[in-house]
Amino acid sequence: MFLQRVANRGMRLGTLFARAAARHPANVIVLDHTLDIAPELGRRATVSELADLVDDFAARLWAARVRPTDRVVIHKSDGFDITLLACAAVRIGAVPVLLSPQLDGGTVAELVRRADRPYLVTDEAKVGSALPETVFERAERVLLATGSHPRATALADLAGAPRVPAVTMPAEHPMLITHTSGTTGTPKLAVHTGRTMQARYRPQATALSPVVPRREIIAMHVSFVHSRLFTALSISLLRGFPIIVLADSDPGRVADLFARMRPGILEAHPNSFMEWEELADDPRRPLANVKLFSSTFDAIHPRTVQRLLGASRRTAPVFGQLYGQSEVGPAVVRSFGPHRGPEADGRCVGMPFPGMTGVRVVSRNGAPPSSSNPGYIEVRSDGRIVTYLGEQERYDRQVSAGGWWRMGDVGYRTKWGCVHLLDREVDLIEGFGSTLAAEDALLGRLAELAEVVIIPGPDGRALPVVCTKDDAPLDRDAWQAAASGLPPMAPPLQWRRTDLPQTATTKIKRLELARLVAAGPVAG
Repeated sequence: MFLQRVANRGMRLGTLFARAAARHPANVIVLDHTLDIAPELGRRATVSELADLVDDFAARLWAARVRPTDRVVIHKSDGFDITLLACAAVRIGAVPVLLSPQLDGGTVAELVRRADRPYLVTDEAKVGSALPETVFERAERVLLATGSHPRATALADLAGAPRVPAVTMPAEHPMLITHTSGTTGTPKLAVHTGRTMQARYRPQATALSPVVPRREIIAMHVSFVHSRLFTALSISLLRGFPIIVLADSDPGRVADLFARMRPGILEAHPNSFMEWEELADDPRRPLANVKLFSSTFDAIHPRTVQRLLGASRRTAPVFGQLYGQSEVGPAVVRSFGPHRGPEADGRCVGMPFPGMTGVRVVSRNGAPPSSSNPGYIEVRSDGRIVTYLGEQERYDRQVSAGGWWRMGDVGYRTKWGCVHLLDREVDLIEGFGSTLAAEDALLGRLAELAEVVIIPGPDGRALPVVCTKDDAPLDRDAWQAAASGLPPMAPPLQWRRTDLPQTATTKIKRLELARLVAAGPVAG
């Protein structure tokens, strides 16, 4: 859209930390973990120190013969150094391909094959047990961020390599490759350019400025392989915000850190915010200073919004919800204040960014889309990826005339233009209505629930899979009362929350969960 195109010279990830250091050299980044590639930095570093670290590892990659346009797959144990290594690769004109640490070895080997003989940056823990031997044949060279292996080169052995100048690639050239969530099968490799990433930066930076006009501490718990992290980092680093980077979402550890640091902005995935609801009851008030809660790419349950906003002591705190997708970036935005009750419509995800993104809903059956007859949600944005690596035909099937991108969700728009998200296309249970709306209602009515996911059961009926706080036994009488007035469902099946299959961004893999349930009993 036109406001995304004006003076769009492309995002420059390779020099991001260097440019931020030039503006705010003493600004700090606080981690809840130690960097594998630089344990000597501890858990607190200045932006200048991290800029030097990116420059250092760019030189090591160059010494390992990585050159502009080469692909560099990064698949290592979880940590912020995944992000730093990606910036280092971009600094020398290479294209990082980020693969979640949670992916299994077979999937990683397949994605390495699709990347067409890339360099592979991994570590001893992954290459020694999790990855199959085939990765050595499929990669041009295997580099280790930590540890050693007889068939790999340790980046530690390249310490002291001569520094090299930053390489600036054309804005329309591939800059970053991430993978989709994989909720419906093997993940796809999404190709971003400098220009598409900058187009995603614009609406997010525009929405943030009026809500947070001054410097605030921002805490982020976003997957290190997700494109959203790079736009959030760009906004925060260039504005000089001190940053807390979280690898662990455990509520107890998060509360300890927030009680000390008092962040003013929280950026996280919806399921992380659900985990953090209990922070609202912590007597240390770890959320008291939060002005803005920002949820990435998925709708969030009204109960969670109410609980978190109620824990803030700031004047007029805001919960900002972005609806979008890895392939297109943020497309729709909505904000909520403390007045929003638990009974609010959680399916209303907001309005497009004026002049930047467009949304339409296309009929599935010839009848106008409505709440009872949801249509296909399609988005138009200059932030859209340029292809799926190695799967151009699959990409083309999702783009229609005029550049509209099929989101894979169904919903409708109100007469005012507000977008309502009802379900994923693949999760529709015909005749039931919106499973997501039913989940919102159940969570709002039953405080003991930590999660509820409604899937098609083995007998075809809607089956609620429920998780309770602290895995306490579900109160069946309370459940019956909460489910009153909702479409008929099978009796609930209780699982431990940790047993639910999740993506890298903590979304529940509903199709896989349905397969597991159909396969028979599990511990849960």
